[in-house]
Amino acid sequence: MTNIKELFANTSLDRTDAKVLMAHVCQKTLGWPKSSLISRDTDELSTDAIELWLELEAKRSNGEPVAYLVGHREFHEIDLLVAPGVLIPRPETELLVDIGISEVNRLHANGKEKVRALDLGTGSGAIALALAHAITKIKVINIEVIAIDQSLEALAIATKNCARLHLDSVVTFKQSNWFEQIELSPFEIILSNPPYIPLGDSHLNQGDLRFEPQSALTDHKDGLEAYRTILNNAHQYLSPNGLLAVEHGFDQGLAIYKLFQEKGFRDIQTVQDLSGQDRVTQGRISQ
Repeated sequence: MTNIKELFANTSLDRTDAKVLMAHVCQKTLGWPKSSLISRDTDELSTDAIELWLELEAKRSNGEPVAYLVGHREFHEIDLLVAPGVLIPRPETELLVDIGISEVNRLHANGKEKVRALDLGTGSGAIALALAHAITKIKVINIEVIAIDQSLEALAIATKNCARLHLDSVVTFKQSNWFEQIELSPFEIILSNPPYIPLGDSHLNQGDLRFEPQSALTDHKDGLEAYRTILNNAHQYLSPNGLLAVEHGFDQGLAIYKLFQEKGFRDIQTVQDLSGQDRVTQGRISQ
């Protein structure tokens, strides 16, 4: 007889990882809810459940990301399908969504009836869909979100996520290399979490990053190339007083701030994440 308690006692996996993987195993093979990790931890597991657990345990021990193994990841109150073709959404990126929500609320308070937002490099659709979900949920203002990515594989996953969240009427996905396929119609908000790890950075060969798409992680240069492209073009796509906010590495805040200054942005701020690290820089174009 093999049960959850026994498998947990004999695994070398991190406890949190083990719980997520086991919850997935129980749901997929036995139809048990997540609570079964406690309420049924001494119940005998089926052969299928044990085999799947051993498979996932081995893959995780080899470094494969938990999110890819279970096929989804929670992000800012939504659940997203993820696969090796997209970057795994991370908690620090939720700050970018919060900034977008705050700006929508500010615009609503100033009498704006509809907001257009652009998500550059959408990946799984995390930023676009979390923003759209939050705004449609409170029903205070109409929102239209355009989300772009160069990867067709990423766009296929993002489109599935959009359908699962019933946001098809709010979010539109397009294939584009940054602004290339975007019409010159003004957006009140532009958000982006572009690839910012410099070429040769040792982190690219560590942990989950080894399995994630390199094009979503690094610009294969100094880590600032995407920001130069975004800031060189954003003025053409932002409405007067429009907001641009970009996520970046913890050690890139000053460099990104200077790029905003060079391109004539005002009200520039660098915002820290929950761990106190520089994480997002934002600014506005002139009236």
